[in-house]
Amino acid sequence: MKAITRLDRYILLKYLKTFLLAMALIIVIVITFDVSEKLDDFIVKHAPISAIIFDYYLNFIPEFVNMYSPLFIFISVIFFTSKMAGNTEIIAILGSGISYQRMLRAYMYGSIVVALIVLVLGCFVIPISNKTKVEFDNAYIHTRRQSYYSNIHLQPEQGVQVYAESYDAKTMRAMQFHRDEYDEQRHIRERVTCSSITYDTVNHTWNCVDLCRHVVNGKYEKLQHAAMSQQSLGLTPEDFDKASQRIETMNSIELFEYIKQERLRGSSAVVEALIEFYQRLINPLSIIVMTFIGVGVSSRKTRGGIGLSLAIGITLAFTMVLFMKVSTVFAINGSLPPFLAVLLPQVTFGLIAAQVIHTAPK
Repeated sequence: MKAITRLDRYILLKYLKTFLLAMALIIVIVITFDVSEKLDDFIVKHAPISAIIFDYYLNFIPEFVNMYSPLFIFISVIFFTSKMAGNTEIIAILGSGISYQRMLRAYMYGSIVVALIVLVLGCFVIPISNKTKVEFDNAYIHTRRQSYYSNIHLQPEQGVQVYAESYDAKTMRAMQFHRDEYDEQRHIRERVTCSSITYDTVNHTWNCVDLCRHVVNGKYEKLQHAAMSQQSLGLTPEDFDKASQRIETMNSIELFEYIKQERLRGSSAVVEALIEFYQRLINPLSIIVMTFIGVGVSSRKTRGGIGLSLAIGITLAFTMVLFMKVSTVFAINGSLPPFLAVLLPQVTFGLIAAQVIHTAPK
């Protein structure tokens, strides 16, 4: 039992140490290239060095780890497992009476630890870091994005749909505004269009420019025009802010509540929010999947060495990433439920991992 514990610790230490070293090296390289690309923006906007380090790049690291950890876990597993196989360490382990499945337990421990860290990062840490990073981005890189949004769709209440071509949160002004109200049979009951609306913070109404109101009441219709008019419109600036809110800045609890609200409104943003929600919960499984695929393709001593194992493994890894992207596109287009779109790649490559592990000892 003592020898087994030492084996677990030995493999687990290699697993975590190789992964952390690989991630640290690639993060340094990526940050170096990103600094060289954004250096002009930092100088022109007079971004403080402390803000660049702590507000932007420190908050950049969790998102990068979350996004690329399956790939670098995979590369790390192939690297140190191929090295173990080349040094005949795996043959010695199996020759001592330890089964191949028992040897995999240490890999399972390591993948579960990393998957849980990625789960916590995705659900709670990254949304907080994204808020700070987005504020820095708005202040020093893409200043126009701070308050300006385009193509706003929202449903403030049941049977009411609102569209604005653009909305400026600083001036609280929406351009090319449309508001449609429907009855229970989804027949249009009222349509209001304005070239622009601006919120009056004193009267809590909207100053409407070039207002046109078209009311349908059975066989009768009423058409109203006004160059300037004050209307409540059943809206507040907060409704536009919520419609423009970025889901990547919400933690998973806030995202779940947002999905419930958007479902009541009948918003088309529900699908994108659901995909983000399920990805945070399910995608950490890819770390476990890629770990076992990596062990399966690299635990044999081959003439091609680590190069052949890396070539096979990276092909599988990028195939999985491509599969995840394609399934997401199908979900956004409405032909695949979001839960299945996120789960299907994990299940498919989980079966591939099981097959690779099954054939590897042979």
